[in-house]
Amino acid sequence: MQHVDPEVIALVALGEPAADDDARAHLATCQECAEEVASLAATVGVARGVTAADALVMPPPQVWEGIRGALSLSSGLDPETSATRPAPLPGQVAPPRDELAERRARRAGAVPGRGGAWLGAAAAVGLVVGGVGGVLVGGADGSGQPEGVVVAQGVLDPLPGWDAGGSAVVEETADGTRELVVTLEGGDDLQGYREVWLIDREVTRLVSLGILEGTEGRFVVPASLDLSEFPVVDVSDEPYDGDPAHSGDSIIRGILDA
Repeated sequence: MQHVDPEVIALVALGEPAADDDARAHLATCQECAEEVASLAATVGVARGVTAADALVMPPPQVWEGIRGALSLSSGLDPETSATRPAPLPGQVAPPRDELAERRARRAGAVPGRGGAWLGAAAAVGLVVGGVGGVLVGGADGSGQPEGVVVAQGVLDPLPGWDAGGSAVVEETADGTRELVVTLEGGDDLQGYREVWLIDREVTRLVSLGILEGTEGRFVVPASLDLSEFPVVDVSDEPYDGDPAHSGDSIIRGILDA
């Protein structure tokens, strides 16, 4: 039996209509596909219920030490440095354009199985897919968000191989909550989804804040994160490969000026 394409299942779970009559008829009669839609819809419901109170923070060092001890891992393993490093900052050596083209070509040739629909739906509703964690808490309209004071901002410039630009603004509300507002123009030649990161100046440590949908996103900055140590804002093109590490393919990047 030819089942419905995983992308169609993900879209139906998100509330979109099925692509055509054949797909609708199949979903109405196939228990396997119907159950997959129901499971994804439940995931979507949880993701859409995320609020600022659900923001994740970096656990203390003793937590990672406990994990290392339990798994007999090397003491040199660090959740902030074990991920693939993104491309260097301006003034450092960047990957050649042909290398970026080859990377995108390899990723374009990868075809996810039915399990890929989970990642597709998660990315589409703003679930965190990579890095050490964070939560996307708002959209471009800022509805329900208290008005904040701008405490830092910066221009985001395109990296080699991308025709894009944007800006980043950090707002702080009266209760001390900090939110990073990222705006993107262009950068539509994606092989996956856009992920927002905060990175140190040496491009050795990085923290994922979440998924950027559309042209603007609002992200909670963990209270324990020092922006003077992680002033670089990066938006990357991430493949649906289940790997939480940075892909190494950054679309835009800039430094926050307090």
